[in-house]
Amino acid sequence: MPKRTSTARGREFGAGVRAAIAGAGLTSRAAAEIVDWDEAKLSDVVTGKGGASQLEIATLLGACRIKAAEVAHLLSLYPVAHVKGWWQPHGVCAPVWLRTAVENLAVAETLTSWHTHAVPLLLQTVDYMREVLLASSTVPEAELQERVKAQLAMQELLRGGKKCTFFIHELALHLHVGGAEVHAGQLLHLLLMAKWANTTIRIVPAALGAHPGMAGPFTHMTFAKYEPLVWVDTENSSLFAEAKDAITGYEKVIRALDAKSLDEAASKALIVRLYDAICPPGDDAAKHKSVC
Repeated sequence: MPKRTSTARGREFGAGVRAAIAGAGLTSRAAAEIVDWDEAKLSDVVTGKGGASQLEIATLLGACRIKAAEVAHLLSLYPVAHVKGWWQPHGVCAPVWLRTAVENLAVAETLTSWHTHAVPLLLQTVDYMREVLLASSTVPEAELQERVKAQLAMQELLRGGKKCTFFIHELALHLHVGGAEVHAGQLLHLLLMAKWANTTIRIVPAALGAHPGMAGPFTHMTFAKYEPLVWVDTENSSLFAEAKDAITGYEKVIRALDAKSLDEAASKALIVRLYDAICPPGDDAAKHKSVC
């Protein structure tokens, strides 16, 4: 069955309108009556088929009594809901809650993530996460706990059978983020995550030298009903690529990484060696000191 034409903007608009209606305690019929629509027209609007004016959308959202900032956001999305590809500048740093990323992660069937210099956010321990945030020159320290909480909520989206593959460069595992305790704890966490039935971890060896993923990290997602999407996160912006040729390019990188990476068993063995270098087998004192 062909995938439905959809965009990240359109899905976010539709989800926002549905949430506004539900938050107001309205049924679809009651919401439609507010703007003198039938339910079929409301369904067309929230699924991206259009057919309503900006004024009608504003009237509906106003009746739902949602916050002004959310009204403004949804009204800005409606005229461009059909446009593929979405670059989101964030100002000095990314927001605490990465709404578009979260909403797409929640409904993705598969996820393939590539990271060059750090453990992927979705595999980080709390201690590792905290050290990364503290090292940032743009993230306000006062937001640290709120950001950790938000990022842990994103990790919860991996549960429930979503098939996840993580390609990680070996040098990311050598990087000491935090002290020996944090480093060892992160390596142990990777080994535990690799045991999940839906999670695969593959390491790109440093000995390879130049490799297919040198352009930088990204996360590729596929969906049951929609075309794939690629999420690229930077210091202060997010890109959601949806154009067919762009997705084809990223998928070529994924196939190349698959061909060049260590297999699952060899990847686990490498992580074990790195962990043992910090916590030598039989050294109970070192293990106690390194992993709480």
